[in-house]
Amino acid sequence: MQMHFSGDLILLTHMLMSGSWHIYRPGERWQRRSVDMRIVIKTSKICAVAFNVSIAEFHTPDTLRRRDGFRSLGPDVLAAEFDPAQCIANLRGHGELEVGVALLMQSVIAGLGNVFKSEICFACGINPFRRMNTLSGEEFNCLVNTARTFLLANAAENSGDRIVTYTGMRRTTGRSNIEEHLWVYGRRREPCRHCGMAIESRKQGLDARTTFWCPQCQPIESAKTFENATAG
Repeated sequence: MQMHFSGDLILLTHMLMSGSWHIYRPGERWQRRSVDMRIVIKTSKICAVAFNVSIAEFHTPDTLRRRDGFRSLGPDVLAAEFDPAQCIANLRGHGELEVGVALLMQSVIAGLGNVFKSEICFACGINPFRRMNTLSGEEFNCLVNTARTFLLANAAENSGDRIVTYTGMRRTTGRSNIEEHLWVYGRRREPCRHCGMAIESRKQGLDARTTFWCPQCQPIESAKTFENATAG
């Protein structure tokens, strides 16, 4: 995450697996312990607090361009100028990679984390261990469009004076019950919300990130798009 200040100062943070940014109203009680706080940014209208953020660095545009991992970022999923065609072209250029691995490559598509990787694949009915070069044009479109839909839906809301506290709870199902906020992530051996089969998980890629999927809804030999997956 990049936060731009006056004077060409840029705050770079990365949440990894445990970090989160919360947005509060002035004086509102924090929903995490103060000992977990690493950064606080205050204005007259909001208080942004970073909890358990593993990477926090100040940069100028020049130093950020020279930083490893940020010289060749792919399209930012949350950017207003997000280019889905470029993102699809980037994904197609890594046909030998497994889908779940490619989605986490920030040089291909910037902004996705491990939770959304599994959720996006499920919503598109794509097995995360398939190779990118086995996907159809429709499947590429589904991955990219679902990625943007999910991340925009999880971004903190700030509309004028209306501020909604962001608690770090990732949601993809659209359901109000907090016990049903995700399709597959973290639900190993629990029943799939579509077919009832037990969710599976295993490590994937060189970084050994844990991937979750439904073996029936996301078969390795074919794919099926759930058109109602994001409707709840």
